[in-house]
Amino acid sequence: MAASAAEARALFAEGVGAVLGGWAALQLAVAQGFGGPQGPEKAAWLRSALLDFFTQNADLEQEEVEDFLAEVMDNEFDTVVEDGSLEQVSRELLTLFSRARGGDTVGVGAALGALARRGPALATALATARPGGDPQSPPGTPPSSPGTPQSPPGTPPGHEQEEEEEEAMECGTPPPPPDGWTLVQRRRRR
Repeated sequence: MAASAAEARALFAEGVGAVLGGWAALQLAVAQGFGGPQGPEKAAWLRSALLDFFTQNADLEQEEVEDFLAEVMDNEFDTVVEDGSLEQVSRELLTLFSRARGGDTVGVGAALGALARRGPALATALATARPGGDPQSPPGTPPSSPGTPQSPPGTPPGHEQEEEEEEAMECGTPPPPPDGWTLVQRRRRR
């Protein structure tokens, strides 16, 4: 039994929402404020723009959808997506559109189920993502820079500072102040 045009559009709208909700690049751009304070509204607009884009252009190619998504991400979220997700998202959208237009409610339902299973993993990743942080480190752990030496596990906090002070005393230089800042005074003219 073929679905009516309104049912097909409603099915496809649900699919677009699920695909965009599971797209990590878009969700991170919204969560990190790349689209400004209107990021969530821009994501909602993208959903309706995609619906219009697909209904006005029935014979879309994957590259056209990729270009549309890349342009929106660049213009609205100042984000260049280079992780290969543009291809995946456009392929999913094209598959959902063809199934919804053909009235394949079972196929669309199966695709929506698969997208729903992917959602919790993305939510967990977004919750643990911190700018400059390591997703493997527990929350509250300060991010480490690549050149910063790490103390071995089990070393008491402050042990590194004691070692630095000992080295400074051996070299004849004063130990660094506790706040880590050293005042450098200008040389006087002779």
